[in-house]
Amino acid sequence: MPHHIPLITTLAAALGLALLLGFVAVRLRLPALVGYLLAGTIIGPHTPGFVADLALSMELAEIGVMLLMFGVGLHFSLSDLHSVRRVAAPGALLQMTVATCLGLLLAMWWGWSVGAGLVFGLSLSVASTVVLLRALEDRQQLDSPNGRIAVGWLLVEDLAMVLVLVLLPALSGWLGGSGSTDTGALLWQLGTTLLEVAAFVALMLIVGKRLFPWLLWQVARTGSRELFTLCVIAAAVGIAYGSAALFSVSFALGAFFAGMVLRESALSHRAAEESLPLRDAFAVLFFVSVGMLFDPAILWQEPLRVLLVVLVIMLGKTLAAFALVRMLGYPLHSALTVSISLAQIGEFSFILVGLGSSLGLLPAQAQSLILAGAMLSIAFNPLLFALAEPWRQRALARTEMRNADSLPDPLSVLPDGTDPNRLQGHVVLLGYGELGRALHLALASKHATVIAEIDRDHVETLRAAGQAAVWGDAAEDAVLVQTHVARARALVLTFGDPLKAARIAEVARMLNPGVQLLACADSTEAAQALREAGFDQVIEARACQVEAVRLALQAQARAD
Repeated sequence: MPHHIPLITTLAAALGLALLLGFVAVRLRLPALVGYLLAGTIIGPHTPGFVADLALSMELAEIGVMLLMFGVGLHFSLSDLHSVRRVAAPGALLQMTVATCLGLLLAMWWGWSVGAGLVFGLSLSVASTVVLLRALEDRQQLDSPNGRIAVGWLLVEDLAMVLVLVLLPALSGWLGGSGSTDTGALLWQLGTTLLEVAAFVALMLIVGKRLFPWLLWQVARTGSRELFTLCVIAAAVGIAYGSAALFSVSFALGAFFAGMVLRESALSHRAAEESLPLRDAFAVLFFVSVGMLFDPAILWQEPLRVLLVVLVIMLGKTLAAFALVRMLGYPLHSALTVSISLAQIGEFSFILVGLGSSLGLLPAQAQSLILAGAMLSIAFNPLLFALAEPWRQRALARTEMRNADSLPDPLSVLPDGTDPNRLQGHVVLLGYGELGRALHLALASKHATVIAEIDRDHVETLRAAGQAAVWGDAAEDAVLVQTHVARARALVLTFGDPLKAARIAEVARMLNPGVQLLACADSTEAAQALREAGFDQVIEARACQVEAVRLALQAQARAD
């Protein structure tokens, strides 16, 4: 057995300790991410005992960055972003501006340069994708209107940070870091950078958007699961590396676009599912590597600075987001959900602080302050949710009471001009998220459809396009009545809440005993729950689910 095996030693120590501390964190009702960061701190150079190979850890972290950004791109939906554009775009950009200014003011107070302050402020302004999605999933709010606003807000932040990562190397000299400060050279470098990025983006949107989904389909036809997974990972890492080698684009941006182009494939759901274990494993290594950079001495050497950083993240950002959501006309419960979801920092902050340090923009202390702020804000984020939940529930109850006391909302009933003759033997589609949109496109050409959706913006857009749509919670009797399910041939459920599903099945059967009930589930457990709720056919979430629903409806039509 060889005596010098730094890669295996680093992997064994990182994954083993991350598992142990991640488990402890979850048992303490903290995000597992806190445990991963602590694991890195323990095996890092700033604490006594075993020290893992930092250089190897950084390379593993680069792979983690690629796969993290690949996952973001794979789930990036322009249509989801478009549906909440009126609050997500202005809200995210203004909130990032407020947080960046607060960080800049702190940095200037501490005597740092303007360039260091800008990078420091930007690092404090963007929330963690991993933490936000996990928090919303745990509270079953990911597919709610408030959850969609938070995710759309985060997507805008992610896009803004991708742009920052592209431009920062070209501007580093002008901001006081390494690089040229000559105006002509700066303009040339900036122009060259933007041209290279534009060329890469154009290549991916014109060629990659067609080539890689086609390649994925060809590999899937072999029937080999290993080859399919290998194709997905090879595309993610290969495009990321190629973007850096040929276009001088960051690994993060290359991997993001790799996910975006693969999302165009009908097999994108399968690609996301089968690449998830490897993406999760390398994401853990990324967070462990980040933890290795953290010097815990900052907690007792500069406690006031750490406290101020945490206040900017958890108070400054939260209040700014809360005020902006309310100013844009959304109710109190929406403002609470969105603002608390964003009260932490994560992946992009780590990527940006690493880039800022390598460009000579940030002092060494900034890295430890940002890491301390991330670890503390992630740890305390569930506590904020718990403290705000009673207020959110009371605000939601008051909103529902006002709606009940007022005249019927025009979106909660079908338009007066809806042709009743078309609503005979139609398909009722419950939910207009990503899956609902795909099903609507697949079914609308051959089946009259009525859509029930809880997001008002979606309903307004559908009605503007002439599609019969009703706003409201599909589990409410009045909403199902408005879809004319009593005369429908089939009802298709696109979300998997078992309690709501049981009520929907009960009411639909009462109104129309012969209606065919179909549902899509994202797991075997959810599928079983939906079958027990009374659905005739449940299709587990795979790439073929849209086609399966279409064929099921055609089969019933032939039987009729």
